[in-house]
Amino acid sequence: MLRPQTSHRNDFSPSCLYYKVVFIVVESKNAVYWWNILERVLSRIKSTADYQFGKGIGAKLFPDNVDIMFSKATGRIRYIYLNGERLATLRPTDGLFSLSIIAAQLLAENRDSAKCFVTVQNDISKFIADGGDAFAMHVITADDEIQAKDEVIILDENHHVLAVGRAMLSADEMKAFKTGVAVKIRRGCSQAS
Repeated sequence: MLRPQTSHRNDFSPSCLYYKVVFIVVESKNAVYWWNILERVLSRIKSTADYQFGKGIGAKLFPDNVDIMFSKATGRIRYIYLNGERLATLRPTDGLFSLSIIAAQLLAENRDSAKCFVTVQNDISKFIADGGDAFAMHVITADDEIQAKDEVIILDENHHVLAVGRAMLSADEMKAFKTGVAVKIRRGCSQAS
């Protein structure tokens, strides 16, 4: 079956795919119904964050006033915003989050309960902040729960956020290896603006 050309498709209003999660008690049955749906969506987002980053992180990372953008094609959750800034993208391939630098900074404030941090040497921090990959020889510490393909946050020795990316090695391998890419950087903090 052929898809219609772009010029022949019905226009989609972005407002029909964008919901602001606001909890207001209204006496209408429809309002209560939508409130329950949005409550379940927010609960799913928080549960996914708890699974991916550690227990209790979902509530700290995604407060009740986040904005949720849904995919036009599938109707599934795609982006989560807070005060107009993108916090995370829900990857359709595995159902987990890709974080923005803003979300990484929020998680760094709750460093004790999160399980997604890799600390690198200060002398390489400028290279990583500019988007360069983190090599195993520069890794000082890595949280023990990190596995290959996990979403991780790169910190310098002073615990400042440098970048977000995807682990190529497990935590044990990052500490043991002296060669190879430990974390493939998706976005450095210098690139965030």
